[in-house]
Amino acid sequence: MMTDQEHDTTPHLQNVFDAVHTARAASRLVDSLYAQAMGDAYPVEVAPTSSCDWPFLGTLTANLRLGPGDVLADIGCGTGGVGLWLARALAVRLIGVDISPVAVRLASTRAAAFVPQGQAEFRTGTLTATGLPDRHVNAVICVDALSCADDRQAALRELHRILRPGGRAVITRATRHGARGPLTVHEEAAGFAVERVNVRAAEPHMWGRLYGLWLSRESELRRELGDQEAERMLAEAHRQLPRLPDRSALVITLQRQPDGRPTPTGTLPETAVYWEESG
Repeated sequence: MMTDQEHDTTPHLQNVFDAVHTARAASRLVDSLYAQAMGDAYPVEVAPTSSCDWPFLGTLTANLRLGPGDVLADIGCGTGGVGLWLARALAVRLIGVDISPVAVRLASTRAAAFVPQGQAEFRTGTLTATGLPDRHVNAVICVDALSCADDRQAALRELHRILRPGGRAVITRATRHGARGPLTVHEEAAGFAVERVNVRAAEPHMWGRLYGLWLSRESELRRELGDQEAERMLAEAHRQLPRLPDRSALVITLQRQPDGRPTPTGTLPETAVYWEESG
C-alpha cells in the first residue's frame, strides 16, 4: 500500500490499519490483484501489501550484509512477510514492529511457516517510538512506511538509535523526476552515512497496473472487503495514479557509523554514493 505523508494521531492510524488488515485477512482478492500487477516478480510466499517484489528482496539481501544470528528489525512490518522471508533466508533473528495490533497478530501467526519458534517476534510500536533499546539490532528495514510518520526526521533518528554501530538501515522512498535539492539531507541529519541508492525503475509501473486493477474490480472489492476498505483503496488509486508518471522510486541503504568514526555532516555529493538501477 503506497501512502502519502499524513499528519494523523497514533490512535487514528492504528484504527485505519487495523481495519485494513482485518478486511484483507478475510479475502484473497487483494493478494490476487497484487500478483497480477507484479506478474512473475510477485513473491507468493511473502504476499506483500507493499511494493516488495523479487528484485527488491534481492536488493535487501545484498545491501543488509547480515550474518547468521544477527538481529534484524522490520519497522512498519505489516503482516510480516518481508521480514520473515529475510529471517529464514539469512538465518537472522527478526523483531517486527507495527502500529496495528491486528497486523502484529497476523504476523505472529505466520511466523511458524517461515522460521523455528523463537527466531521471530512481533510487537506494537510506531515509527518514532519502536520500544526497542538503544543499539539493539544489526540492521533495520522500513518498506513503504516512512511516509506514514508524523515526523520523518524523528522516525529516521529512531532507526539510527536502535542500530548498533556499523549496522545498516534500508528504506524505501520516492521523489519526483528532476527534483532539485539534496536527496538524502534528512537521512544524514539523523546521523547516517549514505552508502547506496538503488533506483527501482519498474516500481511506478507496478503501482499503475495495481491501481488500474483496483478501479476495474470495484464491485468485487466492495463485496469482498466491504464499502469502507473499498472506498479507501479506490480513493488511493484516484489520488495516486496522476502522480505516477513523475514518480522515481528509490531504495536507500544507510549506515550508522562505527564508534570512533565521525558522524557525517552536510550533504554527500552524488559521486560519493553508489547509484544502481534495480528491476
